[in-house]
Amino acid sequence: MHYRTMTIDDYDATIDLWSGSEGVRLRDADSRAGIEKYLRRNPGLSFVAEVEGQLVGTIMAGHDGKRGYVQHLSVADSHRRKGIATQLVSLCLEALKHEGILKSHLMILPENETAKQFWASQGWICRSDIQLYSFVNGDNPNV
Repeated sequence: MHYRTMTIDDYDATIDLWSGSEGVRLRDADSRAGIEKYLRRNPGLSFVAEVEGQLVGTIMAGHDGKRGYVQHLSVADSHRRKGIATQLVSLCLEALKHEGILKSHLMILPENETAKQFWASQGWICRSDIQLYSFVNGDNPNV
């Protein structure tokens, strides 16, 4: 298993992985331009896992200077239960910690039971004391 920082060159393989991953919802923000902008704004915080040059796992992260945000943790079905997701999370949190970010958040689709179980097993707490509100500043609701 080889872990490394995600680059925009990973885009096509990443979209293929995400498209086949239950519980991952792709939006317009996941366009090549959107992902490239995200990676440029958050250098060294997103990672991939490869086996013999084939991308089998991803995690993306960024921060606002105060809190980290973890997104799109995904491991190919054929490579699950091998510790890949746990290692990707560890790499991501270490990179955020190096940036001075000690607390991170993530969002999970309510029906994604697998993700809920995984994140709880990693020590993440499901919060019920806040609600997420979103606003689209434009014409496209799929951003």
